[in-house]
Amino acid sequence: MTPADVLGLGLLGIRTRPLRAALSALGISLGIATLIVVTGIPASSQAALLDQLTALGTNMLRAEPQPNQTPPEVLPESAVGSVRRIGPVTTAAAVANTHAVVRRSDRVDPQDGSGLSVLAASPDLLPALNGSVQTGRFEDSDLPVVALGYVAASRLGIPRVVPGQPPPVVLIGTTWYTVTGVLAPMPLAPDVERAVLVSWGSAKRFLGFDGHPTVVYVKAREDAIADVRAVLPATLNPELPGLVQVSRPSDALAAKQATQTAFSALFLGLAGVALLVGGVGVANTMFVSVLERRREIGLRRALGATRGNIRDQFLTEAVALSGLGGCAGTVLGVLVTWGYTTYQGWPPVIPFLAVAGGVFGALVVGVLAGLHPSLRAARMPPTQALA
Repeated sequence: MTPADVLGLGLLGIRTRPLRAALSALGISLGIATLIVVTGIPASSQAALLDQLTALGTNMLRAEPQPNQTPPEVLPESAVGSVRRIGPVTTAAAVANTHAVVRRSDRVDPQDGSGLSVLAASPDLLPALNGSVQTGRFEDSDLPVVALGYVAASRLGIPRVVPGQPPPVVLIGTTWYTVTGVLAPMPLAPDVERAVLVSWGSAKRFLGFDGHPTVVYVKAREDAIADVRAVLPATLNPELPGLVQVSRPSDALAAKQATQTAFSALFLGLAGVALLVGGVGVANTMFVSVLERRREIGLRRALGATRGNIRDQFLTEAVALSGLGGCAGTVLGVLVTWGYTTYQGWPPVIPFLAVAGGVFGALVVGVLAGLHPSLRAARMPPTQALA
């Protein structure tokens, strides 16, 4: 028989017993849907957890000169550019204390800075600190414009910048600065929250800034964070690397790596159980089908069908049942996973291997589950089957 004839015979059993076929396909579809759900939902939960851990600065380092040095140690003006040339580094930024005093107005005591620092900030500061602007904008301009940290804005009485209204101003040294934005809270850099941020060029132009950074923030690939930390002091100060202190990687990085390992093991275990359940259901259905269709087997053998024809017929039926169930289960699992993760507010993550493995795994399970019943049907003598 041609492959088309074998496929037609295999589907014949499904068409003549639609209810049983639907129940059989339901068993494998539930198994595959379970496979999708038990991998997709934990993967989405893991993605949400990893995003939270990443927000804690798992890939961030902070470098600064050793304190209490006489004379004070300074970082070179080219520090940020040198750090960016390190291969695994993705973002580098710097701030520098200008030692200027900020006041809300010229009526305030010139020495009263409300405990706030005036920092010169490089353009990539917010991406390096996972920061954002709450209202207004953060400008990299040589003009006298300034952005306020979250705490600094509260102390200066400027909680927000309202579009369409005259922007507030603050006095830094003897220069009036226009407030263009207020930053959102930044747990990774509480010193920046309590600071007033001016651009690098503006600090040089109006505040007498010498261009030497005080702190350098570095973001790098998590798998290379330890290597970056090792070479950072020599990169920033080749002559005296011991005078540069670098923060150690966040404890959240170890927690993140442990979380990834634990979830991977969980996925494998749950997926194996789900496939086993589906395979047992198909095997049971095919055994029952062979027992109930002995007369059909005997009649076909008496009419000239070979053992190979009988074997191929039942094996094709098992694979078709599993394939239909696998497709239906894959669609069901994707819909359930997407709906649940959306309800929980997690990023929907449906592993491609789970989706592809749902259909392919169903076919493999169908072959394994239908192999023994099909061989049993092929070995059945025609006289015994017709008896």
